[in-house]
Amino acid sequence: MKFKLAFAGPALTRIAAACLFVTAGTALSPASVAQDANADARTLRPAASFQSIANEQERSVALFTEAGKVIQHPRCVNCHPATDRPLQGASMHPHQPPVFRGDGGMGLPGMQCTTCHSAENIPVVGQADTVKSIPGNPAWHLAPIEMAWEGKTLGQICQQIKDPARNGDMTMDELVEHMAHDELVGWGWNPGAGREPVPGTQAEFGELIRAWVDTGAACPAS
Repeated sequence: MKFKLAFAGPALTRIAAACLFVTAGTALSPASVAQDANADARTLRPAASFQSIANEQERSVALFTEAGKVIQHPRCVNCHPATDRPLQGASMHPHQPPVFRGDGGMGLPGMQCTTCHSAENIPVVGQADTVKSIPGNPAWHLAPIEMAWEGKTLGQICQQIKDPARNGDMTMDELVEHMAHDELVGWGWNPGAGREPVPGTQAEFGELIRAWVDTGAACPAS
């Protein structure tokens, strides 16, 4: 079912304009379209395919590098910004309109995440061609600043997510569970019309993270 967003009254019109502006940067950019031409960028190798790497540490690094295709994708990095302002779109530009982290990553009073983002992706009909939907999830919020990934190398992110002080005090088993089954993580594979999903499936991603942990959770050098 598709919804056509309709608003009445000056206040609601202002909010509607802001919410539609939120989505203006979410269409596929030329760089994203180019990535679509590369099938490898849209898939994940199965964890079992890395068994041919005899050295366990090298295999562990290779597994995490493959998982990095998801971790460093705009769908994920946009919600792991290095500042209090979320990122947006395939180009990972600052969120428009300007919104900020606030308590619990839910935004500031008067412009919280739920002002525009509901519990599900909402298709937008009859608006600009670049605005296909407003993203949503029941748990929509920014990752804590301790979990910022923006501007970091994959090796730095790897070290970060192993550190309980910077990963929400998760054990490695809890980290695997989070990556493999968390609903908000899973949104990356179902981001709504007009957005490129992260590669592979959440199940494949979880298997890569599980295999990475089982092989010693070694990190890339950079």
